[in-house]
Amino acid sequence: MPTTASPLSAYPPLNVQVHTPRLSLLGATDELLERLVPVVRKGVATGPPWPFDDPMSLYEDSPEREWRWLRGIWSGRGRVSAGSWRLYFVVTVGGEPVGMQDLIGVDFGTFATVTTFSWLSPDVRGSGLGKEMRQAALHLAFEGMGAGEAGSDAFVDNHASNRVSEALGYVPNGVSWDTRRGERAQIRCWRLTREEWAKQRRDDIELVAVADCLPVLGIDPPLPG
Repeated sequence: MPTTASPLSAYPPLNVQVHTPRLSLLGATDELLERLVPVVRKGVATGPPWPFDDPMSLYEDSPEREWRWLRGIWSGRGRVSAGSWRLYFVVTVGGEPVGMQDLIGVDFGTFATVTTFSWLSPDVRGSGLGKEMRQAALHLAFEGMGAGEAGSDAFVDNHASNRVSEALGYVPNGVSWDTRRGERAQIRCWRLTREEWAKQRRDDIELVAVADCLPVLGIDPPLPG
């Protein structure tokens, strides 16, 4: 496992880290976001089938793309309450930023449910990192926060995301509709219970500074076991 430095931020969500043998999820500080800007500037959504729903800054032309992307994260980091929160993580491989993984909770104290959102640089897609970073986020949710269920959704032709959900034990949970680049498109929904996650629970994922973050999100520490 990688070694970690002492937390540097006075704001606990920025100190949370998740480490696997292949990658790390690091709280999205401004320094890390600046290091990720070249990836965003180069382009993340590169052609159909378009992977993201509207509105999505990653569809904009540069430099509006980078500006809107940064403003969206800054705004999201500031809108945190027990009723709604979103943790932003920069994904690093060998110390280099390659994408983002978000973990989202709405009325978590009542429903104990999370959802995820992620993207990777086109340069590293197809190497299994999408599955690995989702596993890291799920470990944080179930092990670190005591989640009872995780949801995911993706457009029906976003085969990479849907394959990750299926491989990790999610089960189909109906369909929905959204728009992408102004066009109507169908969404496939997925659901993963704590019991199903436990069947594939990994023992090589390290959580860092999670306990200090929980009060910010209005989460009681999970019970042991």
